[in-house]
Amino acid sequence: MRTQNLGSSTLQVPVVAVGCMRIDSLDAAAAQRFVGTALEHGAHFFDHADIYGGGRCEELFADAIGMSSSVREKILLQSKCGIRQGMFDFSKEHILASVDGILKRLRTDYLDVLLLHRPDALVEPEEVAAAFDQLESEGKVRHFGVSNQHPRQIELLKKAVRQPLIANQLQLSITNANMITQGFNVNMENDEAVNRDGGILDYCRLHDITIQPWSPFQFGFFEGVFLDNPKFPELNAKIDEVAAQHGVSNTTIAIAWLLRHPAHMQPVTGTTNTERLKDCIRASEVTLSREEWYSILLAAGNTLP
Repeated sequence: MRTQNLGSSTLQVPVVAVGCMRIDSLDAAAAQRFVGTALEHGAHFFDHADIYGGGRCEELFADAIGMSSSVREKILLQSKCGIRQGMFDFSKEHILASVDGILKRLRTDYLDVLLLHRPDALVEPEEVAAAFDQLESEGKVRHFGVSNQHPRQIELLKKAVRQPLIANQLQLSITNANMITQGFNVNMENDEAVNRDGGILDYCRLHDITIQPWSPFQFGFFEGVFLDNPKFPELNAKIDEVAAQHGVSNTTIAIAWLLRHPAHMQPVTGTTNTERLKDCIRASEVTLSREEWYSILLAAGNTLP
C-alpha cells in the first residue's frame, strides 16, 4: 500500500488506517483472519481507543495479532483517550492512567500515536502538556494528535504543548462533507455555507496535520451507510458507474474519493469484513479524475454556487 508522512512527522504510515472499534464482534479465529488480512495487504497502521469495547477491543487485538516484540516492530499503533462515563477528561492524571491501561491491554511498551478523543470543556493546556512531556520522556508515546477538534481548540493546546500535533481524526464522508463544501460556498445564503468546524480542513493543511476521516461510509451521525442504500439512488448510481470504469467495488471508490483530496487524508476503516477491508485497502491504487471526484460530490446532493 502507498505510504505518506503522518502530519509534520517523519512517521511513514499506510494511506488507509485499520479501525478496530468493532473487533470485539469477532470470535478469536475471525479476529486473527481480520488482522492477518490487513497485514498481508500492507495495512499495518491500527487505530484504537480506550473506550472501544470498554478496553476489550485492545485486548482482543493483542491476542489476534499474537503481540510480541518481533510483531510490534512491524506495526504502527494509535489509540485515543479522554472519554469517560458522563464526561470528557484531559487531566494529566487521567491521560497518564489511560495510556498505562492502553499499553497493558495492547501488550506493548509504547504507542506510535496518542490522540485526545473528544474536546474537554475543562481542559487546562498546561496539564495536557505535562502529561505529554512525561509520556514522551518515558518512551510510552512517540507522537501526539487530537480528534474531533476545531482550530481554536488546537491553538489553545499549542499554547502549552510543545510536541507537534500531527493528526486530527474527524467525521468525514461523501455524504458528510460540509468540511469540504463550505469552502466554495463562501458568503452564500445557503446551508452549505454554514461553517460548522472553524475551517478545520484548511487549518490542518496549513499546519501539516493529517486529517483521519472516521466513519467514511456513514451518513448523519451513525444513521447508517450510504452505499447500496435506497435513500441515495443518484449517489449510488454514480459511484457504481465510476467503480465499473475502474474495475473496483463501490467500497473502493468511497475511500478513493477521500484519498483524492490534496489534504492527503488517512481514512480510518470501520469494517470487520475481510473482503470489504481489502476493498478499502485497494483504494490506495485508484486515483479519481477531477471530473469523477466532483460528479460524486454532486450526486450526493451537494451543489456548486
